Amino acid sequence: MKLTYQTGVAALIHLAVITVFNILNGFHSSIGQCVNGNGNDCIESIITSMLYFMLITFWFVALWLLATAAQTRRSRKLAFILIGCEFMVFAISMFNAQHHNHLLGLTTSLVDATLAIWVGFLAFRIFIAGNGRVTGSKRSRRRRLAKD
Repeated sequence: MKLTYQTGVAALIHLAVITVFNILNGFHSSIGQCVNGNGNDCIESIITSMLYFMLITFWFVALWLLATAAQTRRSRKLAFILIGCEFMVFAISMFNAQHHNHLLGLTTSLVDATLAIWVGFLAFRIFIAGNGRVTGSKRSRRRRLAKD
């Protein structure tokens, strides 16, 4: 399947991948606190991880809905808003990549940045096309003439 303008599908993939990585990061953080700390640190870490997970999931669900609306309506305005949101995701994930504390956090940030660029690029294609059709290239195809 070639994703030329399907920002909804790309954003859903982004949501799914980041959800899995955030669950793994939450487990890693909570287990690290429970093993090294006392009971209170363990409970605080679990609650903080759950709140962070819900916030991130809410944000990426909102991005998925925005991407689906931009794809369905082929709206330049929605595509532009999506590009801005994905740029914010990219900037935050690059900041997190620079200040990571473990390899899983670095991997999560780099994957998040890559997926944000991908979704942003697809949204840019919708923005450029406007209400028209999103195509792979600008050159026109020559039709073959039937030989008699």
